[in-house]
Amino acid sequence: MLIWIPVDGENGLDAKILPQLEASKWALVDFDAGEVKSIRFYDNREESEEAWVDFVVLINKYENYLDFMNEGMMVLVTRGEETIEEIINAFKFKELDEIGL
Repeated sequence: MLIWIPVDGENGLDAKILPQLEASKWALVDFDAGEVKSIRFYDNREESEEAWVDFVVLINKYENYLDFMNEGMMVLVTRGEETIEEIINAFKFKELDEIGL
């Protein structure tokens, strides 16, 4: 499955999540069978050629998330996790909160 995360740069698993408008990069994490298969970084989401992304993780519930939902993504928010590694570990154990209408 694919997961978007707005981050501060191309630091691999150490990249830190930021609010969408402050993010310098978007990380696209390929997560399968309980582990990260790859992380690709983009300047913006439109650069990716992926037709379907399953999830987006945002820093808080006050972020603009309707566009993601309209694209069919499930929107999750952190509970204080900062790095991609922390976020993926929380994702594995269903410790991220879901935003719903």
